[in-house]
Amino acid sequence: MNYKCYFTSLRSENMQLALYQPDIPPNTGTIIRMAACLNVQVNIIEPCGFPFGEKSFRRAGMDYIDQSRIIRHASWEIFLDNIGLSRLILLTTKATEAYTDIAYLPDDIILLGRESAGVPDDVQTRADRRVIIPMTPETRSLNVALSASMVLGEALRQTALFPPLSGK
Repeated sequence: MNYKCYFTSLRSENMQLALYQPDIPPNTGTIIRMAACLNVQVNIIEPCGFPFGEKSFRRAGMDYIDQSRIIRHASWEIFLDNIGLSRLILLTTKATEAYTDIAYLPDDIILLGRESAGVPDDVQTRADRRVIIPMTPETRSLNVALSASMVLGEALRQTALFPPLSGK
């Protein structure tokens, strides 16, 4: 519980990610690292399936943890109370619409479910849009961090919200 959060508000000028009760620390750390590199806020909706803290994320997140914008939400209800007018775009294997077939908005929140169980029906119902990554029929799903990067990349491309090139 000693992990420091850098922002206390969901208000953001950029797209956001939300992780619903994540249960694999390295995946969460990888997503935090990606979000830091792309200037995207990460919302962690608790309870997590692991002790929440810097030690859990340090290996995958490496030194990007200190550059991350992370907000912890004690519950789904508290998260919902703070999202304002932002749309929730749920990435789910139960969707019928490809993630590349929708128009993203700059203040969208891309929501990812638990690695082990996805999200419950009430979360599915609350999402404004539900999208899927098309895959071959004999496969089930991709790693949640990989999925997050694919969908976030498309959303940032469409909205021209990628950080500017640094000239390195």
